[in-house]
Amino acid sequence: MADAKAVSEKVQAYKNDLIKKAENLIVIEFPQKIVKLNELLETSRFAKDKNMKCVKQDLNIPVPDPILLCDGDGNSCEPPAKRTRVATDTVTGTKVMALPNGLVKCNTFITDLIEIVKPIIQELVEDSNVLKMWISFLIPKVEDGNNFGVSIQEDTLAEIQSVESEAAAFFDQISRYFISRAKVVSKVAKYPHIADYRRAVQELDEKEFLSLWLVTSEVRNRYCSLHDIVIKNMEKLKKPRSSNAESLY
Repeated sequence: MADAKAVSEKVQAYKNDLIKKAENLIVIEFPQKIVKLNELLETSRFAKDKNMKCVKQDLNIPVPDPILLCDGDGNSCEPPAKRTRVATDTVTGTKVMALPNGLVKCNTFITDLIEIVKPIIQELVEDSNVLKMWISFLIPKVEDGNNFGVSIQEDTLAEIQSVESEAAAFFDQISRYFISRAKVVSKVAKYPHIADYRRAVQELDEKEFLSLWLVTSEVRNRYCSLHDIVIKNMEKLKKPRSSNAESLY
């Protein structure tokens, strides 16, 4: 019994600490984070009128000299396409044993932005989880009648869960960018003479820059919406049922 009582006290202490943390998030930390994100979006890194020159990065994959086929006397040379006929419709490309200029690096401008944005996304996931548990602790036991405040709690909880899921999806978006870029860069290494693949890498980097700006804006907007909905309904969230019974007379 003593052990059960001690565990129960620890659980209650955890609930009390989480409730205090959630209320501190809403009243103090959320407004601070909204201001901080607004300032971040106004910096030169995220400027909306930014040209895309800083996003561009050389791939460090040179274009090799074309291979010419000569006749037996060495008098005439023609490109392989004119001397040989491809037996199948498939093009095997260039065998890549090693890149002559070494490592093909990630886009440093984009990776620097990702290092800034990822902790912001992680904070939103963690903060949403705290608010979700806070609302769950405040929901009273099921009773008949006087459930308007409980419906407000449930609607707010659903909104918080939606924000949490959306924030978690942002991480998947970032990982998919690196996978997609790696595939296109490998195409550049295999088909170095095709300019479209090189342009595709550039377009992918520019798209990711816009995505990171949008993600940061959405995180700011989610903090604003959560702060607004909780502040407006704080009284009903904390006390969903009125303690004053209506008089029948």
